[in-house]
This record gives sequence, C-alpha cells and structure tokens, in this order.
Amino acid sequence: MQQKITPNLWFDTEAEEAASFYTSVFKNSRVVNVARYTEAGPRPAGTVMTVEFELDGQRFVGINGGPQFTFDEAVSFQIHCEDQDEVDYYWERLSEGGEEGPCGWLKDRYGLSWQVVPTGMGELFADPDPKRAERAMQAMLGMRKLDLAQLRSAADGAPAT
Repeated sequence: MQQKITPNLWFDTEAEEAASFYTSVFKNSRVVNVARYTEAGPRPAGTVMTVEFELDGQRFVGINGGPQFTFDEAVSFQIHCEDQDEVDYYWERLSEGGEEGPCGWLKDRYGLSWQVVPTGMGELFADPDPKRAERAMQAMLGMRKLDLAQLRSAADGAPAT
C-alpha cells in the first residue's frame, strides 16, 4: 500500500548526500529513486533534483530546491527507542557534525531536527503521582541526551547525578 503522506525535505544541494547519510543510520532503509533536473531547469541539467528514500519503511523525498528555505525546530522527527543503547546510537550518529539540544532534541549536520526518545518516558510524565511526574520532568529539563534510568531514578526521588 502506498503511503498517503510523505514528508518532503527541502535542501539546497545536499539531498542525495543526506539520503545516503540517513539510510546509513537507520536499519531497513534504502534510496528508492534519484531524479535529475533536465534542460528545462531551473538548476543545471543532470544535477540531482529529488531523492526518494525510505527510513525503516517510512518514505521521504529530499529536493534540491536552493538556499531559499532552511530547516528549523518547528518540524522535527521523533525516534522512539526501545532501550538506552538505541538512544545512544541515534544520538551519536545524528548529532555528529550537528548540534545537541535540550531534552532529547538535536539538529543533524543538515539542520534537520530530531527528538531521540526512550520508550517509557511518556509514562513517567503521566504518572498518577504528580510529584513523581514533576521530578521526572525536572530531570529531563536538565538533560541533553535522555537517560531513561536517570529519569526513573529522579521520579523515584533519587538525587540527580
């Protein structure tokens, strides 16, 4: 079944490079198609126009549209991680050459924002005991890369390390 909604990512000239990078980071990923500009333009004939790629089954399109638009935090992609090793893996790979942000957010080398989130974090913030939820939230606000064990310890009242 074809995906109904496909994120379209605007790059200046790096769509093919970015697709190659992203498909190296995410398992079960591939570049599907590369289309090139023709003599009709608006960029030089033969240069990459769009790259269609999949990241773990999710389809994306990258377009080399020029420098007019850049990414910002208004749009981000959230990665749900099963354990701390997975959080560490995505955090290290995606932040390389990019910028670490607060609370599990980062910008990759292309300026695209990602949220690297461990499974179980949402439950801490929705804990029926508001004090536990508050302690977990306070701990998260002091982190860059999220650490689920530290979040759980904080929720349980352990001092931050």
